[in-house]
Amino acid sequence: MKYKVLGSTGLKVSSVGFGGIPIQKVDEKETAKLLEYAESKGINFIDSARGYTISEELIGNALKGRREKWIIATKSMARDRESMLKDVEISLKNLQTSYIDLYQFHNVRTQEQLDQVLSEDGAYSALLELKQKGIIKHIGITSHSVDMLKVAIETGKFETIMYPYNIVETQGEEVFKRAKELNIGVIAMKPMAGGALTKGDLAIKFILSNDNITTAIPGMASLSEVDINCNAGSSEDTLTEDEKEEMRKISEELGTEFCRRCSYCAPCTAGIDIPSIFVLQAYKERYGLPDWANDRYQSTERRAKDCIECGICEERCPYDLPIRNMLKKVRKIFNE
Repeated sequence: MKYKVLGSTGLKVSSVGFGGIPIQKVDEKETAKLLEYAESKGINFIDSARGYTISEELIGNALKGRREKWIIATKSMARDRESMLKDVEISLKNLQTSYIDLYQFHNVRTQEQLDQVLSEDGAYSALLELKQKGIIKHIGITSHSVDMLKVAIETGKFETIMYPYNIVETQGEEVFKRAKELNIGVIAMKPMAGGALTKGDLAIKFILSNDNITTAIPGMASLSEVDINCNAGSSEDTLTEDEKEEMRKISEELGTEFCRRCSYCAPCTAGIDIPSIFVLQAYKERYGLPDWANDRYQSTERRAKDCIECGICEERCPYDLPIRNMLKKVRKIFNE
């Protein structure tokens, strides 16, 4: 396994980390087996979130007695100080630890949200206080908006960023380059494009060929997936011309109906958060988390059924996606 320093944090993380979403599908015993095996293969970085149901708890139980061998990252959707303090307290309890190496603001999407986080009573003040106490070691931010991250990295407030990056989602490359210039660690999420990609070795090899990426965090729910990802993370081979051609074909095939979550379609006339709807579709269809996706979808205020088919989103989409038809498919998938 290769290792890189995660920006200004100084943390030396494995080039392939462990994404904590899919372990919601397995039990406590299997999680322990997975993480023990991942550790033996050289993985030392794991990422979870308050919103991943029991992911933090499974990780906490699995790493009992081996906490010092792992760099733990988690994240919260909290935007105000009090909510963040409560979430960190829950994370510490779930993870069975006295400190968390990296705590991230989860999915900051708008300038308004960033302003709220950084305000006097915002969530950032909570993490800063906890960092001064040694409870939180480092502070990061995640987003599905590349434009939002361009703003966030210039504030000097964040030591890491997390953003989707894979064979078909390369829109973050410019911000990754700038982040490295600023000594900000770059964590690549969604390396398998939300389950749309099937060749894990090629997917990881592609991501790690970008020197601006610090670590990729594929979700893993089986020992075979750990093997595939770790082998790719340990490889010194560069991408061959045949592999580049294969990636080009994959990108073309997915390009007809694959949302890159760039949000250029927004704002929706009917108030639908279109990219988030497609993310939930991916979780139900390809991530093997149907119940979790259903709960999230049903709790969403404006859903696919609310589409009025005005077509304005399609006019804005830089990838010419047939969004109206895609939303109709979402309705069928979620039985509405």
